[in-house]
Amino acid sequence: MRKPSDIAIDRALLLYALQLLEKPEDEEAEEESPAAVLMSDVKVQQLAFLCELQMFAQGLRGFHYEYFRFAYGAYSKDLDNDLLALRKKDEGVETNQKILEIVKAIATTYGPQDSGAISRSVEAVEVSTPSEPDRRLPIRTISFHSTLLVPSRIEVKAEFAIPVPVLSRVSAALGG
Repeated sequence: MRKPSDIAIDRALLLYALQLLEKPEDEEAEEESPAAVLMSDVKVQQLAFLCELQMFAQGLRGFHYEYFRFAYGAYSKDLDNDLLALRKKDEGVETNQKILEIVKAIATTYGPQDSGAISRSVEAVEVSTPSEPDRRLPIRTISFHSTLLVPSRIEVKAEFAIPVPVLSRVSAALGG
């Protein structure tokens, strides 16, 4: 039986694998037929199984799925449940994906730069002050110790979300 920390690890690795398997952006998004969804689930099941076998072959543990023989090969009920949980629209999977893409883009663009270059980029960003919302100023011209960003005051369309049960497990696994 998987522990809560195992479930969090499995879902994190599964999200990563699903991202790698995602269709290229230039392909048109079409409504998938039930057969196409089944085949993609079968594909994910088989790929996760192969990943887990390869990890064990190298003396590593990543996924914690138990598999049994099924009509299309290896099948894990826990993996199937994780796929269903990750597909729930109310969990904001699409929003989370967009946010992860932004984080990746920033890390890819600015990560290789030295601190001085990143600081210059940040100082060139223009922000508005609460007292003058229509006037934008480069950060380098704003007084030290001035508040630059207050997320709770910014209206957004959607936000990164983790289901409460998963969040509590992730928090506990991270020592929170």
